[in-house]
Amino acid sequence: MDEEKYISIPELAKLLGLSRIAVYYKVKAGKIKAIRIGRNYAIPTKYLQEILGKELSESEKEKIKQAVKRTVREYGDVLKRLGKE
Repeated sequence: MDEEKYISIPELAKLLGLSRIAVYYKVKAGKIKAIRIGRNYAIPTKYLQEILGKELSESEKEKIKQAVKRTVREYGDVLKRLGKE
């Protein structure tokens, strides 16, 4: 059985170089995924790479994909001409 590992808000605050309160507000706002255990929050370690900015979430990847499509659609001819230079 695979046990999930967690990190506390104070530990994450230390990793991010932020105050505990700042991290707590991010958790409350839903910017950082966490679960509530009693009165405390625990952040699954599987989200650490995403939180630390070393990995993109699926929604972020989709936003980038859509932006690239829009750019190619709007500026495709210009991009082709620049590529020939």
